[in-house]
Amino acid sequence: MKAYLALADGKVFEGEHFGAEGEVDAEIVFNTSMSGYQEVITDPSYCGQMVAMTYPLIGNYGVNPQDFESDRPHLSGFIIKELSGIASNWRSRGKLEDFLKEFGIIGIQGIDTRALTRRIREKGAQQAVLSTITRDPDELIRKAQNSLGLEGKDMVKEVTCQSPYDWEEGEWDIFKPSPNAAVDKKFFVVAYDFGIKRNILRKLVAAGCRVRVVPASTSAEEVLALKPDGVFLSNGPGDPEGVSYAVKNIKFLLGKVPIFGICLGHQILNLALNGQTFKLRFGHHGGNQPVMDTRSGKVEITSQNHGFAVTPESVGSSIDVTSINLNDQTVEGIRHKEWPIFSVQYHPEASPGPHDSSHLFQQFTNLMKAGA
Repeated sequence: MKAYLALADGKVFEGEHFGAEGEVDAEIVFNTSMSGYQEVITDPSYCGQMVAMTYPLIGNYGVNPQDFESDRPHLSGFIIKELSGIASNWRSRGKLEDFLKEFGIIGIQGIDTRALTRRIREKGAQQAVLSTITRDPDELIRKAQNSLGLEGKDMVKEVTCQSPYDWEEGEWDIFKPSPNAAVDKKFFVVAYDFGIKRNILRKLVAAGCRVRVVPASTSAEEVLALKPDGVFLSNGPGDPEGVSYAVKNIKFLLGKVPIFGICLGHQILNLALNGQTFKLRFGHHGGNQPVMDTRSGKVEITSQNHGFAVTPESVGSSIDVTSINLNDQTVEGIRHKEWPIFSVQYHPEASPGPHDSSHLFQQFTNLMKAGA
């Protein structure tokens, strides 16, 4: 079956359908990771977006639940150069196409993903329509142009948990049938779920934390009533300015408890500190972004997935910028000069991606230890 991808700028790609049938409109972005498509597909931060993978062959190692970052896919569509006809891996429990079909995710293959990626880089992230139904190019383009973007939207409400829960699972060892047992839990962390990835939770447990995950709308008073040693602000989808209730709650927590934020959590924290955010031209999505520590000059290769960033000029005098992106000089990390608060724009839990920055979870526990 044919499938069609139309961009708001007027470009239409024709390819072959896989996964579910139907039609969907969403913002289109590209991801440069060479592996980890399972983690990308199940990352809640992609809610409201369709993802084009730049690596040409996808699906060759199948799917397995151990590598999912949530319980289901959250992206709107999946765009690849070629779907592997063979799923060859001893951990595989099924084929990618069947997984997408089960959850109603439309896929398209056989298009020139290099040309698509260059177009997004030149024109910027934009709205697009992916369809197995509509074949008229002009109609598809009109639909893409009439599609609403992510700016100002609250996408967090689409992915956050509905009630609090405790997370017990440690990190996976691929040679064992179950996760590693949790280490001694010295610290109690309340984690705001703005679209939290499972590997973040595993890293917190591995660092010695007992973790309670709470919905994004949980009030600061409710969090403080739990008497946590620290508060974690998770990743998530969309525009941080669309979740003003989260900014209000974090502002109330400032100076009262150690705080660590990642990705959307980093942006929300900066808004709570009276900073500003802006939409990137095409975002940072992939496992190969170089980030430099401004104090030591050390460079780490990081995993990233965000379409918004902190406005450098808005960072207040009470804040140190601790890291910058070497590709475009955007703010990648901050820390407060007086309070035990820090955040990073990138993903130290990787999944997928390099593990250069995993030490940040220990940095969080060190802050909680110092405040004990």
